[in-house]
Amino acid sequence: MDINKLKDVMRGKETTLPSKPSNAVRIFISSTFSDMAEERDALMELAYPEIQAFCQKNGLTFEVVDMRWGVRDYATVDHMTTELCLKEIESCSRISMGPFLIAMIGERYGFRPIPRIISEEEFSILYNKVQKDQSDAQLLTQWFWKDTNSAPPIFILQPITTHLIHYADTNPVHKDLQAEDIKKWKKMESQLSQALRLAATEAEKEGLITPEQKHKYFKSVTEYEIEYGFLASKASKSGSTIIFREVKDMDYCKDKFHQLIDVREDGSSDKEAQELLGDLKERILRDHPDQVKRHVVEMSKEKSKCSYLQELCGQVITVVSHQILSCLPNTPTDHPEPEVHMPWLGWLMQEVTHHLTMSRMKSEIFCGRQELLQCIMSHVKDDHVCSPLVIYGASGSGKTALLCKVFEILRLAAPSDGGPTLILRLLGTSPQSSEIHDVLKSICYQVCLSLDLSLPSAQITNIYSETVRFFHQLLNTASETRAEPLVVILDSLDQLSTSEGAHHLHWLPKECPANVHIIVSTLPDEGGILNTLREFIPDPQSFLEVQPLSPEQGGQMIEMLLSSVGRKLTTAQLDIVLSSFKMCGQPLQLRLAFDEAKRWSSYTSPSELKIATSTKDAVHQLYQRLEQIHGKILVSHALGYIVTSRSGLSEAELKDVLSLDDDVLADIYQYWAPPSNDVIKFPSLSWTRLRLDLEGYLVERQADGSTVLGLYHRQFIEVVQDSYLTVTEKAKRHYTLSEYFMGKWSQGTKRPIHLPLIKKYMDADRKVAPQPLWFSDDVPNLRKMSELPYHLLKAERIEDLQRDILGNLNWIASKIVSCGINSVIKDFEMSVEYVGNSELYLVRDALRLFQPTINFIEGSVDPCIIYTEILARLHFFQQSCPSVIGEMCRQCLAWFDKYPNPTFIPMCGFFQPPGGPLQTTITGFQKGVTVMELCHDQDLLVVGSEDGTMIVWNIKDIEVIHTLIGHSASIRCAKVFGSGTRAVSGSMDHTLLLWNLVTGKTYLSIHEDHTVYENAYLHVDEKMGFIYSAAGSQVNVWHIESGDPVLCLSPGVPGFPVQVAVLSPQQLLITVTEGGTVHLWDSSTRELRGSRQLPGVFGKAADPVCSCVIPRHGKMVVGFKNGALALISSGGGVSTEMMPSALTFVVVADDESLFAAGFGKQVQVFLADSNAFRTFLSSYLEHDDIVESAVFNSEKDIIVTGSRDETIRIWSLSQRGALLDTLHGMGVPVNALAITGRTIISSSCSAYYLKLWNMDYDKQHKTVPPFQDRSGCVAVSDAGKRVYFPRTGDKHKIAVWDSEKGLMANILEASSNVTCLEVAECKRVLFCGLSSGTVLAFPLDQTQDVACIPPPDHNLPVLCLSLSKCESKMAVAYQSFVHLYDVTRGDPIPTLEGPIGSVHVMDSISVCQVAALGDGRLFYGTSQGELYLLNSEKEEGLSLGSHRSKITCLEISNKEMYALSGSEDAIQRLWNLQTGEWEHEMCYKGFFFHGIDCACFSPDDRYIYTGSKDRAIKVWDVSNGSLLAVQYVYATVTRIIPTIDGFIGTTRLGYVIRERFQCPRSINPKYNPLQNIKASCTVNSMKSRDTQHKAAMTSKIKKSRWRCGDQTKRSQICHIV
Repeated sequence: MDINKLKDVMRGKETTLPSKPSNAVRIFISSTFSDMAEERDALMELAYPEIQAFCQKNGLTFEVVDMRWGVRDYATVDHMTTELCLKEIESCSRISMGPFLIAMIGERYGFRPIPRIISEEEFSILYNKVQKDQSDAQLLTQWFWKDTNSAPPIFILQPITTHLIHYADTNPVHKDLQAEDIKKWKKMESQLSQALRLAATEAEKEGLITPEQKHKYFKSVTEYEIEYGFLASKASKSGSTIIFREVKDMDYCKDKFHQLIDVREDGSSDKEAQELLGDLKERILRDHPDQVKRHVVEMSKEKSKCSYLQELCGQVITVVSHQILSCLPNTPTDHPEPEVHMPWLGWLMQEVTHHLTMSRMKSEIFCGRQELLQCIMSHVKDDHVCSPLVIYGASGSGKTALLCKVFEILRLAAPSDGGPTLILRLLGTSPQSSEIHDVLKSICYQVCLSLDLSLPSAQITNIYSETVRFFHQLLNTASETRAEPLVVILDSLDQLSTSEGAHHLHWLPKECPANVHIIVSTLPDEGGILNTLREFIPDPQSFLEVQPLSPEQGGQMIEMLLSSVGRKLTTAQLDIVLSSFKMCGQPLQLRLAFDEAKRWSSYTSPSELKIATSTKDAVHQLYQRLEQIHGKILVSHALGYIVTSRSGLSEAELKDVLSLDDDVLADIYQYWAPPSNDVIKFPSLSWTRLRLDLEGYLVERQADGSTVLGLYHRQFIEVVQDSYLTVTEKAKRHYTLSEYFMGKWSQGTKRPIHLPLIKKYMDADRKVAPQPLWFSDDVPNLRKMSELPYHLLKAERIEDLQRDILGNLNWIASKIVSCGINSVIKDFEMSVEYVGNSELYLVRDALRLFQPTINFIEGSVDPCIIYTEILARLHFFQQSCPSVIGEMCRQCLAWFDKYPNPTFIPMCGFFQPPGGPLQTTITGFQKGVTVMELCHDQDLLVVGSEDGTMIVWNIKDIEVIHTLIGHSASIRCAKVFGSGTRAVSGSMDHTLLLWNLVTGKTYLSIHEDHTVYENAYLHVDEKMGFIYSAAGSQVNVWHIESGDPVLCLSPGVPGFPVQVAVLSPQQLLITVTEGGTVHLWDSSTRELRGSRQLPGVFGKAADPVCSCVIPRHGKMVVGFKNGALALISSGGGVSTEMMPSALTFVVVADDESLFAAGFGKQVQVFLADSNAFRTFLSSYLEHDDIVESAVFNSEKDIIVTGSRDETIRIWSLSQRGALLDTLHGMGVPVNALAITGRTIISSSCSAYYLKLWNMDYDKQHKTVPPFQDRSGCVAVSDAGKRVYFPRTGDKHKIAVWDSEKGLMANILEASSNVTCLEVAECKRVLFCGLSSGTVLAFPLDQTQDVACIPPPDHNLPVLCLSLSKCESKMAVAYQSFVHLYDVTRGDPIPTLEGPIGSVHVMDSISVCQVAALGDGRLFYGTSQGELYLLNSEKEEGLSLGSHRSKITCLEISNKEMYALSGSEDAIQRLWNLQTGEWEHEMCYKGFFFHGIDCACFSPDDRYIYTGSKDRAIKVWDVSNGSLLAVQYVYATVTRIIPTIDGFIGTTRLGYVIRERFQCPRSINPKYNPLQNIKASCTVNSMKSRDTQHKAAMTSKIKKSRWRCGDQTKRSQICHIV
């Protein structure tokens, strides 16, 4: 499809809709039955399974329509067989991709039916000829009745039971009567056929009818089928296959003679039929010789027959496969150009086309409602800002038809070169329109394509909150950039799933921007949706009710409907329809009445004219009529399966499921046995007849890449549920569906069945489709993935659900790759409560934890990521939870063993585990969070960011309500008021913005000088209608409605922030300025009441930095930079107290009984009802670093504190400050906290996310806590069992952490702050560099001993330490020089001899990394990116190529042949230390960060493992520099050391990583290690260089230039001592 037509479809303009893409192969089998029974059985046994497997591997479904199989007789009671067969051929031709017809012709012409319908004119001609024989004329009159309700009138062959009432009587008591009637009908049928054929022959000779008209009285069903599907001019020839079979030995087949050819009643050959057969064959061979496949067989010889059948099956497989392949795209270039760049375009086109098609269907029969139409059109023509328009009315009132009519009016009225963009969703009618996330995603894509706007990325569309935000912004963009309107119509909001809180309607804009119109409809009482809309949209003009139709409108509608199908009613019949309609007035009831009445003939008995008076009764009546025709078991079970399915069933699936239903089969095979003793299945004809009678009430839609059937309207579903799906029956339907999608009875597996009425037991193949999880390597079984979990749960097959789905990693990974992680999480959420296994909650929570990672990935997901995430999160519970999690961990390891590409294999848990307090992480900003304002009454959380964005969440449901766009710089304060309906915010863009939180729009902007805004403060006095704002040294008061200034105070010194408190009950404004001066102002008169100086608050650091208000007690608490804490009363009384260090915050409890002050690493809690400072706790609450935030929860009697040490601590107030819990995993300093219910919300100015913590988490799943290092200075010993790091907040102590037990094993004391650590594992020593320049050596096994290398004269801090690989040399780097020491054996501590050499650099250069080699060489890098390799023994060195930025990592290989250098830029180099040249230059550019922090070589020096700033671990091939694997680990890697088969690493989050690296001998050339990583990597290798070029590039420094002496000038770079 070209791009212009694509845009027209997306804009709702295209009049010729593209055909729906098909993924079905549906083949109609045409042949006579008795002579082709063996061929049909052979195809079923040998050919169809092969074709089905071929189709499934290509992502196609396969279905054979064999109308003869399992059917006893052509002569059905109502004479509909021929029409049904032709309908099936038409359906196959329309649906099937490629082949759709296989016709097999032998020596038998087949059954020749009497035409069911004859036109009035033609019947008159034939009757005139038949009148010559009174008996024939009487018979014709008896069986053909005139129907004047048809326009024009027709004559209809009456059902056999009209005159022979026992013909279809299956009551065993009437067996003889039935046999008699069957005999009578055969005689009458023969007489009728003969009379009509003679009459037609005579009429054709006289020219009264055409030869074609005559031929239909002679034509067989088989010829009808071949003519319709193959010979007709419009028929597709490429999808048809014609097979001729010639029996060579007919004379030897006398026992089968009557089966192989047409015979008369006396047993002789039917020459007329044979002539007609010959004519048919001749016509086929004459016109289409190339389409015919001919076979000659000797039927009397078993070997010849078997060979023929095998050849036939092979030929059918080949031909059909070729026909399918010719319709499949051969290469990716065969896909339409747009789809190459937009892989979602296929399903989007299906979705849009589905709704456009349904709109046209539903609007065709619309009439009346002109007043409503005019109101809606007036709304659409209004180009001003407006609310969404809400249409509501009872079920069946015609809301959908009304909105479809509106859509069609707008579409048809649009000019060809412009007009509105029209978006339509009939919610709930397709899988993509049932979940709000899918709906919004598809609308965003559609609008962007329509208006040439930037498309949303996968990171946006994969996350619901981001999709909502994009949708709202998109409407604003459409309003600003387009002159034409955008109209979005969403019908049936009540049909949306409740997932993502869809019925809360936070996703729906409450105010549409100019030229954007949203029209929605809903039921009045469903899910509280209408009430919710009324709360959000106060204007009553925005609501229109759809009332019942008037009788006049009903009459117009019924006449229009009848006319559309060429029918009419008698006056009496019309009166019956309209009188029933008057009692209901609903269009749906009228539609059902029409469908019932259009079946009425003019001769229908009045006793049969029944119309229900309500919609639900009409549906009941429809189902009852179907039961009478098709049997209650078939009707109830078929409809039950459709309704109980998760998203509908395809026809092929439904017939397969019915083939597994023993009750249905027993009902069908009551009086005759199946054609085969080894096969039993549901006959296609039975479904075709039922589907025809359900026509109009079964709707097709797309689900999981397949076309499935669903019921037309919710009331049809409800009646099925009420009538057919009792608890027991519903469970049975689910059970059978689960068996089908499990594939239990496929691929020849026989299932026993008892057919009681014919007393037959069978162990038979049901011939249902196999259900593998993957049809091929890249074709998943989406239908199984969608349906099976649902049916296992509903069938209460809990053990199967747990084993095959929830605890099956192959299933989980496959579904994540194919359907997305959201779908898997929904399966777990649906199931875990019913299963009752606590381990499954952990699996679900693990999926939730890495859901953001998967959602961030664009394109297909490498399953390796899924297995890594699962194993690294669940390994913690492998021993304690063996039944599910232990088994899943084993599955992961088994999967990794077979993984063909390079990969890391977790050997322990090192990602954030599930089951802990962390509930979720919510994102939405580009920069850090600066403001959190919680409105408990409405569960609102307003969050502001450094990027100027504000987001409003419903924190109870964790839903984004609005993204507030208006500020252009950092948000510094926000205040919610008006019971959660309004807010005000202050920003560094010098504005205060007032927001309507109902609409999400700003309604007022106030300019204010925010040059100094550290003291940002807002208070809203709603009673007075004022906003108080503190900015710098000024206090401004503004009118809340107009934004006019009321007051401006400048109580402080310009440039110095002032702290402010407003006490509304006391009408008091308190300001505290630099130096501790307090001013009290009358907030009503704005007059100064008084001033005073706070005692003890003076000096340079006497700046007020924080404050809080205690309104109930009329107090203000102020904290100062110099440690002073002041308590100011409304009466003017003050009290001060000095804290040990500067105040960082003060906060009051929610019940105002307590307040807390934070200073340094400590928090103190005070009583709020005292005029002096009275501590509530006897001791401080302490952290390991500066405390940044705190929040009270009076209900739980706790205080929660957050610190720069990245931890959150929960303290009990009732237990006098007892520490209840410590929450790890924030990853950044905790700058703000809030509590709602049982949830703690934390944020940081350094993070673009919020973390939500559950205080009531199940502590039985608490895992070994991570270590708390914040410096990044880490050393590891004993294979990761011991971790060493400076203690947070006290860096002159070294923490020794036991990573297995998760506790502090020891504390090592140092004399000053620790700057670097290094472990000599073999010599069992921990070396520690200090800020004083000292190096300490602690024996790992005897920590009471310590050795010391005193600092050099300069007293510079040690920047880094480096041990040679053999631990014989150690380099100590300072800013301007490096010392090299010999490490020799000692007892108990090895001794350091030296320095044996030193390197000094010039003043402008500083050393930042160093690596020591065993031969005494030093490899070091500088802050300017320069690299040097020096030999202290030979006193010579090399200046190597420079990096462009600071060197961050140097690592020597184990054999000391290679070295890796890394810097802050994207370049890292692998150096050959023998030649002094780099062999490989690896440039890795990540999405967020560049550069590496640490590295190590594998023990055999084949690989390099690097920990980089993008929070990933990478492995590189030393031989060629290629990148082998990348693993994102969520935190900076602080240390990495090799193991025999992998590495051990530590992260900033405190986890110890143990992983095995697995690499195949040969790597698939298609393997891409960056498949799911947003990065690029290039490698530049230099195998050889020109000697002269090498001399020019390398500066070799001779001994004479490096010797210290009076005559030798010092090098500009360094000198060796």
